Amino acid sequence: MQVGIIGGTGPAGRGLAIRAARAGHDVRIGSRDPERAASVAAELRGDNVYALRGCSNEEAAGAELVVAATPWDAVVATVRPLAAALEGKVVISMANALAKQGRELLALLPPRGSMAAQLQSAIPNARVTGALHHLPAAHMEDLASGLRADVLVCGDDPAARATTCEFVDTIEGLRAIEVGSLAQAGAIEAFTAVCATINIRHKVHSTLLLGGL
Repeated sequence: MQVGIIGGTGPAGRGLAIRAARAGHDVRIGSRDPERAASVAAELRGDNVYALRGCSNEEAAGAELVVAATPWDAVVATVRPLAAALEGKVVISMANALAKQGRELLALLPPRGSMAAQLQSAIPNARVTGALHHLPAAHMEDLASGLRADVLVCGDDPAARATTCEFVDTIEGLRAIEVGSLAQAGAIEAFTAVCATINIRHKVHSTLLLGGL
């Protein structure tokens, strides 16, 4: 699959890019600065023959499947100008609205209840899903980390949810779990604050694994 990662040069985007490329996808790392994106792609690719390259956010938006990996406070402003290119496409929102207070991360409440809903409002003709929220970026980028994690997937379009789950399941170490509509995104995103605070407090890179499923 052709996968575009908007704002893909940050920690979350880098980790997803290298794992998706290793899984055989044709990955475009997008950025406002295409030269920086090309440098990051070359660094991640190393001596491997992965289909992984850097480009502008506009070019990344032209992929079959698009992931918005921009930090939460800039994601809507970054993606909204790309609305025409994203029309009809599955766009995965992985943003979490969080604020650091001492040694804790606290969940913030976006006006529409979740960042996924904010994004869907900004690009109404795209098919937004929420996924990839609880993954430790460092372990995603480290292919030898032994990462195992469940990924909760929500969205209002059943076909978009299915496509997102199929993509997630191709990535080594990840298992997609379909949750339901985009109304679930607020709770999923907010739980990231709990996961991150556990990792800070215990100095670990824990992941979400659901038993009995």
